[in-house]
Amino acid sequence: MRGEATVLHADLDAFYASVEQRDAPELRGRPVIVGGGVVLAASYEAKARGVRTAMGGRQARDLCPEAVIVPPRMDAYSAASRDVFAIFRDTTPLVEGLSIDEAFLEVGGLRKIAGSPEDVAVRLRQRVRSEVGLAISVGVARTKFLAKVASAVSKPDGLLVVEPDREQEFLLPLPVERMWGVGAVTAEKLHGLGIRTVGELAELEAATAERLLGKATGAHVHALARLRDPRPVDTTRRRGSIGSQRALGRQPRTMAELDVILTQIVDRLARRLRDGDRVCRTVVLRLRFGDFAKATRSHTVGSATDRTAVLLSVAQGLLAAAAPDIAERGITLIGVSLAQLGRVADLQPELPIDWAEGAQLDTVLDAVRDRFGATSVARAVHLGRDPGWSAPVLPEQE
Repeated sequence: MRGEATVLHADLDAFYASVEQRDAPELRGRPVIVGGGVVLAASYEAKARGVRTAMGGRQARDLCPEAVIVPPRMDAYSAASRDVFAIFRDTTPLVEGLSIDEAFLEVGGLRKIAGSPEDVAVRLRQRVRSEVGLAISVGVARTKFLAKVASAVSKPDGLLVVEPDREQEFLLPLPVERMWGVGAVTAEKLHGLGIRTVGELAELEAATAERLLGKATGAHVHALARLRDPRPVDTTRRRGSIGSQRALGRQPRTMAELDVILTQIVDRLARRLRDGDRVCRTVVLRLRFGDFAKATRSHTVGSATDRTAVLLSVAQGLLAAAAPDIAERGITLIGVSLAQLGRVADLQPELPIDWAEGAQLDTVLDAVRDRFGATSVARAVHLGRDPGWSAPVLPEQE
């Protein structure tokens, strides 16, 4: 026997839309779309009509005219995520978070006190439903890859256990799109070669897969197709970057408007850095223009920092440099990532020359927002602005 199926992949179903339906009973059973200009999430009722994440709002409304469109509420989603992750960590200390709405859990050591992995998964789903009010799908398998595929296949609101002796039976008939790491471009390339199932991919030699798909991608997906995935659940996994982005729709935006949105994004990210005792060295600005072309601009500072004023100044400089392109082509999305993350404890002490007042201000603002909520205090640049501009920014899907 090649080990036991002890890895759980738990993934909340249509997370943003499900939170909206949970909090507004009149939305339950109805098609719900989160986000207007671009679809950020869709309920299963809307997905049944063909609505998909990242689809344009007009196309989504054409497909599902009866859909209820709601603005995103990131504070509500973050609170729900914290509640769910508290259940994860109460289930097992071995939790590897992947995003705001999914995680791996290793439960192999719980058999004597909590039963089989399937028993643990059943209780986990019941607790998330009863305590948080959300549906969650869980895959159980010997490896992280298979557990993730199993949870996807079990959706919505399902549980699927892939025992070691039926791994090939489960995986090989699936379309290559189910593979972790196979996106639209790789899938199209494989289809062009007549390879449509995982089994057909597994039949290739490793060298052939690497030649067709590139060394890294080919080696990765070929190993998974042959059921090789030695990665353990990693409870020490830390992100190499954090980021947020905001879809802007198709309407024209002035640079003053973009500066307001950029300030909101950087404010939130800098606070996340400080909450996690992290610092960063590189600020990355991500733009999507009106013609849907994308651009990335970055700047690395000399010393790692978590100061809002420093990070905002860098981001504003990057945005100013992109102004001519924005004026000519329009803009539909703006995002910021903070990269080269490090720990505050690892920093060399700085001379308290320029940043003391900014540090004190950041500390005070963080404390006020912790006590009275994220919208309790705002920068002067936000005053008198359209409330729609102050909607929470959306985290990057990593």
